[in-house]
Amino acid sequence: MNTSQRAIGPLKVNPIGLGCMNLNHGYGPYPSAEDAQRLLLNSLDAGYDFFDTAALYGAGQNEVLLGNALAKHRSRFMLASKCGMTLERNNSGKLERIIDGRPATLRASCELALRSLKTDVIDLYYIHRQDKTIPIEDSVGALSDLVQSGKIRAIGLSEMSAATLRKANAVHPIAAMQTEYSLWTRNPEIAVLQACAELGTAFVAFSPLARAFLCDLSLNLDDFAPQDLRRTMPRFQPDVVSKLNQQLMPQYRVIANEVGCTPAQLALAWLLKKAPTIIAIPGTTNFSHAQQNLSAANLNLSDQHFAQLDQLINQRTVPYPRYTAAAQSDVGTEEFN
Repeated sequence: MNTSQRAIGPLKVNPIGLGCMNLNHGYGPYPSAEDAQRLLLNSLDAGYDFFDTAALYGAGQNEVLLGNALAKHRSRFMLASKCGMTLERNNSGKLERIIDGRPATLRASCELALRSLKTDVIDLYYIHRQDKTIPIEDSVGALSDLVQSGKIRAIGLSEMSAATLRKANAVHPIAAMQTEYSLWTRNPEIAVLQACAELGTAFVAFSPLARAFLCDLSLNLDDFAPQDLRRTMPRFQPDVVSKLNQQLMPQYRVIANEVGCTPAQLALAWLLKKAPTIIAIPGTTNFSHAQQNLSAANLNLSDQHFAQLDQLINQRTVPYPRYTAAAQSDVGTEEFN
């Protein structure tokens, strides 16, 4: 599957990559290490050529997992990881999320990532969140030095604004911006997508399936694992998700049936049709779902169905924040008024 590849900096990848976070972070229940490695290898053989991880995920163990599974096949795929946000144990022994964009911290994170991933170079290295106490120019400058030393090939940003992207790009070309983007999360349309187009920056969409809402599953907060991030998210509270299901999903299913695809494939096809600079990285612990997601790149969504989806699910029909106020404070992405 390489007939419609999309550019990320100097490299090209298939338009759908694999987000690896939920193999041991964020949702749950998690597969065993053996099953997770099997999923990664099967996905590679199925045609995935872009794998996305981060220092944050699993407190570093996600990078270890990818290294153990894929290091022997390093030449077959593009590898992305992230720095600047980690899980550290506080004085009481509890894991705490730390955002640290100091140059020395980012350099040390890269060295650890290279060892964990069992590689000599990381193709795309993102700053996971902006440390608001450190000028973005300083953080990007540190990664620029890593490019010069051959430890990373390209620099990315995650969940940052168009203005921050422009400041960063003035220091070193930014190959990719990664932000949540789907039918029900349209924030990148405010300014970031346009900035990416102007600067030649690829846009990498995480949670393109709306954290499984657009998979048309029965989502019940009581069934979520104790550590599931969605437990605190406003859109997944029982009254809200029930209302959204009733209002949006019947017509969404109709469109999926007309197109002849799964609900998840429909969401991915809409996203890829939105702009040729967009790459989606849905995550899954189920290989059959990974196969279905990958094949969505071959769907030819009509202009009519594209417009119907655009009108059905958007920031007006989903008028609920994606994060709590506390979680939102770490995100630099523009917000709708």
